[in-house]
Amino acid sequence: MSIKTATLNGVATIEIARPEKKNALTVAMYQAMSDALRAAQDDRSVRAVLITGQPGIFTSGNDIEDFMSRGPGGSSDSLDSPVFQFMRALLECDKPVVAAVTGAAIGIGTTMLLHCDFVYVSDEARLAMPFVSLGLVPEYASSLLVPQLMGHVRAAEKLLLGDPFTPEQAVEWGLANAVLPAGEVVNHARRIAERFNALPPGAVREAKQLLRGPQREAILKTIRTEGELFSARLRSPEAMEAFQAFFQKRKPDFSKF
Repeated sequence: MSIKTATLNGVATIEIARPEKKNALTVAMYQAMSDALRAAQDDRSVRAVLITGQPGIFTSGNDIEDFMSRGPGGSSDSLDSPVFQFMRALLECDKPVVAAVTGAAIGIGTTMLLHCDFVYVSDEARLAMPFVSLGLVPEYASSLLVPQLMGHVRAAEKLLLGDPFTPEQAVEWGLANAVLPAGEVVNHARRIAERFNALPPGAVREAKQLLRGPQREAILKTIRTEGELFSARLRSPEAMEAFQAFFQKRKPDFSKF
C-alpha cells in the first residue's frame, strides 16, 4: 500500500509512501487517505492528524498515467469520486491537521496545505501549482484561497504561470508556519500534533470550526466549480497534448490551439 497509516500517542499519521514514483497520487491512494481521515475523525483517542511524505518528496501531485488509464470518470468527474472524497474528508476533519512537507509539493501537494491547520516545510522543499501548463485549471479552492493569501498578482504568477516558490515564501505569504531542516520537519510537526493531547478536545474542535466556518460554503462552491472545469479540461486537446508530451519527455506544443 502506498499510503501508510498509524496511530500513536493521540496522533493519526497518514504517510504518502511511494518514493519510487515521487509520491505521485493514484485514485486508490486518494481513497486510502480519505478513509484514513474519516477513521481519525471517528476515533476518540485521536487528538490530531499528521500528514507527511518521504525524505525529499511530499508529493509530486497526481499520477497522470493512473488518471488517464482510468479515464476522467475514475478521478474527477463526480463529487463522489475518491479525489473529491479526499478533499471533503480533509475539509471536514474537525480535529487539527498538521502537515510535514518533507520535500517537493506539486499540484495538490501544495493545494492540500491550504486546508491544513499547521504546515511545517523542509528547507529542501519546492512548491508549485502547474495546473495551467498541463492544460488544466486550479483545484481544491486554490483559485479562491491563494489570492487571499498572496494577493492577486502573486497568485497569477503561481496559478497562471505555474512559477514555483520557496519554503521561505510559503511562510511569508501565510501558507506555512515555519521552515525547518529536512531532518527535523517530521519530528517537529509530530510534537506540535502531540500538544493537542493536553488540550480539551471539544474546545479545540469548536475553535477550529469558528476559524474555518466563515468561508466553508464559498470553499465548497469553488471546489465544485473548479471540479467541473477540471474534469472538462482533462478531455481537452490541450491537456492531451500536455500529457503526451509528459510521457514522451518533450516540451508540449500549444501553437496549434
